[in-house]
This record gives sequence, C-alpha cells and structure tokens, in this order.
Amino acid sequence: MTARIDEIEDRVFRLSVHVPDIGPPLGFTFNSFLVDDDEPLLFHAGQRAMFPDFSAAVRSIMPIERLRWIGFGHVEADECGAMNLWLAAAPQAQVVHGETACAISLNDLADRPPRAVADGEAITSGRRRIRFIATPHVPHGWESGVVFEETAAILFCGDLFTQLGTDPTTEGDLVAAAAEAEDLFHATSLGPATAPTIRQLADLEPRLLALMHGPSFRGDGGAALRRLADHYAGRLAAAQEAAPDLVARIPI
Repeated sequence: MTARIDEIEDRVFRLSVHVPDIGPPLGFTFNSFLVDDDEPLLFHAGQRAMFPDFSAAVRSIMPIERLRWIGFGHVEADECGAMNLWLAAAPQAQVVHGETACAISLNDLADRPPRAVADGEAITSGRRRIRFIATPHVPHGWESGVVFEETAAILFCGDLFTQLGTDPTTEGDLVAAAAEAEDLFHATSLGPATAPTIRQLADLEPRLLALMHGPSFRGDGGAALRRLADHYAGRLAAAQEAAPDLVARIPI
C-alpha cells in the first residue's frame, strides 16, 4: 500500500490508503490529515500496519520530527493503533484528546502522557486555529470528538459520512453514500443524542468536511450535516415505530 497525498487546503493534506477488499468493488479508504502549521497536527494515527505508508507520506511533506500533536476521533485501531509509533518517530509530539478519552484510555495506552482538552478548548493557535469538540457516542464511542479548524472552516469529522470509494474530493451528495455504508457496516450508535449532536456541528457552518473514510467535501457543510442529522432522526423514528416496546419514544 502507498498513501495518496492530496492538498485539500493550503498546507492541509489528506493522506489516504485504499483497501479494495473492504466493500468491493468500490473498496474503502483510511484517511489521515496533516495540518502543517507552526505546531503541526496529525488527525488520525491509523493502524500500526499502515504506519510505514502514512509516515512516508508525512516525511514527503515535512520532517516527521516537527510533528507536535497527534489527534483522533475515538479510541479504535484505525484511529490510534499507531499512536506510539508516531510518538517514537516524533520526539516532540504529544497525543491530544478530550478529557474522557484521556481519563479512561489514553493515560494508560499512550507511551507519553497525553494532553487532555476540554470541549471547545483550542489545541493550536498559530495560523491555523484548531479546537476540540466533544461528541460523546456520536457516531460511536463514549469518548468521541472531532476537531475544527476555524480559519478555513474545516471540520475533521472522523467517522461521520463514512462511505465507500476512492474519490479524494467531492462537491456531491454525501448523505446518500453515507446511508449505503451505514446499511453495510451498522457503525453508528443511533440514539436520542445522535441528531442533536450533529446539528450542533452544523452550526459551525464548515466549508470543508474532511472524512476519515471517504472523500473530502467542499461546499455547504452545514447543510450536509443537517441532512445527515435528519437522516439519523428518521432512522431512530423508524426503529421506534418498528419496536415500540423495545425502543423508548424520545423526542428527536
């Protein structure tokens, strides 16, 4: 495997490895994002097996020793399996995540103490201003969160909008493809907080959505997120209708 590199914004790079055996014939991408700024940040550390590919991609852009922050959406192998390999390769780097992830997992798992940030707290304040946003259980994982780059309105949205295929960028419909992937993988923790949490992200009005699995979307990110929220609200309503004795009727 070789990581494809696309510069989706000035000094913001999408690093992508395609695995054709997942969801054939389209296959599945695993994406990391490098923000090359005063304090470079890598969002998604990736699996250990993919570290040679992703680290080679980073080295082709900048010295890997410059890496300062290693972030990811939640504690899962494809998000953070290689985090200690990155820490070994970049002596000044530090894992950064929300307070919940650090308390329940990363204080133990990371080879160097991680930096815990509160919901809404800034991670970097250079030319690129990046802050952490907690999204517990959305799309899955108690410790889930995303990061938002304020200057260009980029939402690094992790597993939201997960879809098949290899396109690096798109301006098309994200929700239909995400719905197809949801039918295949059943990855989203569907509950009363799912749609409201996504609508809160929509209020950021992002202009670029950086998907971990799928293309990066340029356009009205707020509208796309609101349609995704409506989609999951509809799924929850359908589940309530199908099994009223098992699923509590909760306003969505």
